[in-house]
Amino acid sequence: MAFTLEISGDYACFSRPELKVERVSYDVITPSAARGIFEAILWKPAIKWVIDEICICKPIKFENIRRNEVQSKASRRATIAASEDRTQRAAMVLKNVCYVVTAHFEMTSRAGEPDSEAKFAAMFERRAIAGQTFNQPYLGTREFPAKFRLISAGKSEVDTIKETRSLGIMLYDLDY
Repeated sequence: MAFTLEISGDYACFSRPELKVERVSYDVITPSAARGIFEAILWKPAIKWVIDEICICKPIKFENIRRNEVQSKASRRATIAASEDRTQRAAMVLKNVCYVVTAHFEMTSRAGEPDSEAKFAAMFERRAIAGQTFNQPYLGTREFPAKFRLISAGKSEVDTIKETRSLGIMLYDLDY
């Protein structure tokens, strides 16, 4: 069973791995980031989300911003004084984004006897309609929160842009 979400936000940054220091976003949401939004609504070890389709609803617009970041990595033993370890970095982020993402889930080997597709489908639908999440879904980085709403099956409520172009090479996912 497939589910469709309208995902939007004021800003987004899906960092390109080949551009290390300064953050530069891909032109659109990555499949792994889209999967993260579905997992924020319903994550269970018994299911794995698979992204089927990503549609862009608003024109792709970039904006340059400056962000404060800390230079060192946090560890369990050490604390970071952000005011002493801060650096400013430029970022090329997406502005005013909206996507329609369709995904389905597959049962994993960790599914138990009481687990069923119907059970998880009902859980996801109930949580998405109510706006419930396990953690705040975000658009690439946690400082850019995502808004979402479930689109009913068979309804095309959102217009997508009619542009077709190559977006280049994009990281699909990581296999741990």
